[in-house]
Amino acid sequence: MKKLSVILLLFFGLVGFSAAQTVTIGNQVWTTKNLNVDKFRNGEAIPQAKTIEEWEAAAENKQPVWCYHEFNPDYSDVYGKIYNWHAVNDPRGLAPKGWHIPSDSEWTTLINFLGGEEVAGSKMKSISGWNGDGNGTNESGFSAIPSGYLFFGEGGVLFESFDGSYGTSASWWSSTEESENYAWQRSLYSASSAGRDSNYKDNGSSVRCIKD
Repeated sequence: MKKLSVILLLFFGLVGFSAAQTVTIGNQVWTTKNLNVDKFRNGEAIPQAKTIEEWEAAAENKQPVWCYHEFNPDYSDVYGKIYNWHAVNDPRGLAPKGWHIPSDSEWTTLINFLGGEEVAGSKMKSISGWNGDGNGTNESGFSAIPSGYLFFGEGGVLFESFDGSYGTSASWWSSTEESENYAWQRSLYSASSAGRDSNYKDNGSSVRCIKD
């Protein structure tokens, strides 16, 4: 039985997610945890930034990159990894086989099914872990935790790197560009709403996957 469990773990780690890691919301199937991979779908490694300087170097070259939350590997199992949009958009594929990074319209479908932007956030957020009165009902099963973000800033200026975002916010990329330097994402904060933001592609956000 132990050997079978290991085989199943390897299988789902390579090609998808187990049933316990997914939730059906309306007609969509979402992962319930943030993406936590360090290789593209074709097996090639995604560059890791261990410091903000390494993140900056990747940003300057418009290259894909990931990092641990607060650059601390202890957070990996709970919060997954932070990616820039260049990793999301890489043709080698960030999502496992059978899954993809949701488009802006697919995020909109989710939010509308949950009642719209004003109330969807509370239904998406976990029942614990958020600072103050920020916890949600998790009515949807989306299980959003306050994993924060890396705000690098346009022009290579570091405005904020996790400070102030940990425990109070969560954000996830979409696969949809807004402009040459920006892409759409969804964000949750202490309120019950779910925000739609245009985020600089060199910034770092979490990633959720949706089934093909």
